[in-house]
Amino acid sequence: MAIKKYNPTTPGQRFKEISANDDLTPGIKPEKSLLKPIKKSGGRNNTGKMTMRYLGGGHKKRYRLIDFKRDKDNMDATVKSIEYDPNRSARIALVIYADGEKRYIIAPEKLKVGQTIVSGEKAAPELGNTLTLANIPLGTDIHNIELKPGKGGMLARSAGSYGTLTSRDGKYAIIKLPSGESRMVLTTCRATIGVTSNGDHALEKSGKAGRSRWKGRRPRVRGVAMNPVDHPMGGGEGRASGGHPRSRNGMPAKGYKTRAKKKYSDRYIVEKRKSKK
Repeated sequence: MAIKKYNPTTPGQRFKEISANDDLTPGIKPEKSLLKPIKKSGGRNNTGKMTMRYLGGGHKKRYRLIDFKRDKDNMDATVKSIEYDPNRSARIALVIYADGEKRYIIAPEKLKVGQTIVSGEKAAPELGNTLTLANIPLGTDIHNIELKPGKGGMLARSAGSYGTLTSRDGKYAIIKLPSGESRMVLTTCRATIGVTSNGDHALEKSGKAGRSRWKGRRPRVRGVAMNPVDHPMGGGEGRASGGHPRSRNGMPAKGYKTRAKKKYSDRYIVEKRKSKK
């Protein structure tokens, strides 16, 4: 995958850097049987009250039903196409099983059309295959990682993300996650071999505000530009800095820890995530 740059023929083109989409299968339309409508809320709740600011508009889109469980075991599936999904940063792949069933999966990097993948205990630890953590070799990069057996992948699903299986200790496997956190996960949980596709997604630049509007994002107002009644950082004469950075509800930013001190999952965390300080 590559990033495409444009000549500055217009102000919006000057800083525009987007995906060249050379990893997508050309001329393919979404599989109708795997589409579901999405109803837009515009940030309003059931009474019409705005509960989320800066949302609204955007292009109409439909949800692609993704197979996060990969529970159709010991049956070969052939990759028919690599497609764009407007609901996630990673690419998705349409696979057709030997019995004719079609499913969408999260596409790993370097997955090719025509390639055969399989899931189950007897599957080989190769790109795109899904196995339990007990059967994956140590040091392997994995994505779409389950936290509870049979619930479906929950970790490392966004573009370019992956975890690394570092060791096993009894009934637990230790995985180093994209955040830098090392966590214990049951070896009966499943994961898919490989790194999630579209790794250059973080390098993209929209180039203009209109592209954000297409995605349903309205302009976000800075706290220091508001009045004191609207934000803790608002008010002041002229271009006042606004004091200590914090949210609209008064929650401090810049390093203030919000994680519960006695969170249930602390027992599974071997090493905490990297600090941004």
